[in-house]
Amino acid sequence: MTGGDPLAPERAISVAGAPDGVRAVGPVDEGELTHLLQHASATSQKVAVWGGGTHRRIGYDEPPDLVVSTLGLAGIIDWEPDDLTVVVGAGTTVTDLEGELGTRQQSAVLAEWPGGGTVGGAVASATSGYRRLRYGPIRDRLLEVRAVTGDGRVVKGGARVVKSVTGYDLPRLYTGSLGSLGVITSVCLKLWPLTEAVATVRVDTPEAAGAVHRPLAVLETREGVTVLLAGTAAEVQAQLSALGGAHRSCLDYPPPPTGEVSWSIRVRPSLLTVAVSRLPPGSPFVAQHGVGEVTFATTNSFEISDLRSWAEESGGAVVRVAGEGSADPWGTPPSTLPLQRRVVAAFDPARVLEPGRLPGRI
Repeated sequence: MTGGDPLAPERAISVAGAPDGVRAVGPVDEGELTHLLQHASATSQKVAVWGGGTHRRIGYDEPPDLVVSTLGLAGIIDWEPDDLTVVVGAGTTVTDLEGELGTRQQSAVLAEWPGGGTVGGAVASATSGYRRLRYGPIRDRLLEVRAVTGDGRVVKGGARVVKSVTGYDLPRLYTGSLGSLGVITSVCLKLWPLTEAVATVRVDTPEAAGAVHRPLAVLETREGVTVLLAGTAAEVQAQLSALGGAHRSCLDYPPPPTGEVSWSIRVRPSLLTVAVSRLPPGSPFVAQHGVGEVTFATTNSFEISDLRSWAEESGGAVVRVAGEGSADPWGTPPSTLPLQRRVVAAFDPARVLEPGRLPGRI
């Protein structure tokens, strides 16, 4: 432990967006975090894990007794440009990481509109970004994770070299866990070189994107459909010729839809066009064709039940990703709920980390 007692009154900090009247602390290393969580478990304090606060509206909102900020766990720990890997503190913002990687023409392919979001928050919320169509979800780009469990144990899973991986697949387990299995302290991410050329092409329909191989993304909004391309100059030019639409020599990522409440529809890619047709008239949206996700924004008064019933009957889901409202944020709990409860209990026996936030109020 390098910074003294993190629970000392003078160590309390201010965290933007945190609930009023709730004490917030900011550990600067795993030793301090271990001490904090051991104390929280012993005293049954409910803990909210706070990075940039950009994903706090996912799941049930349970008032915490203590807010633990991860922003003190920031910085690049080990970067191997030749091996295309980086180990980074969970409190590092996505913007800062991508800015630093860009100095060597590399990227971790994280969310294109991260706001103040952190790397740990991106993993904990399973936020993959628009380029998932080519590069896969964030869980496939996470090589190693370190975390401190609810009762103060330091755990590590995965490896910086894939052939060295043994044991449980903790990186996938922690992806999307929303802090319920422990506070992520650092991760090792796979990197990609930035390409020589990029372009954004407007097309008439999502099906038109089938004229090219492995685009970065096929995105639909109220304004139309665009195909995002990347590769060598010759590759991009050939793809532009195949698509034939008006284009710009940049990657034109649409901003996330904004409104009183934002929802994510997750269905089979083949059902995405149907999902778009079921959206509230005039609501802003971004549909990721080939991936199977539509994010849209609406008012608090919008009744989500019909859309959710259709998605769930089709094997999908509708979940809240931003804003507030009276509708359930998750929908019908999964059939695997008993197994999930046992997994969470193994990592957080006293159930102090984000209790009640997950589906089924785990």
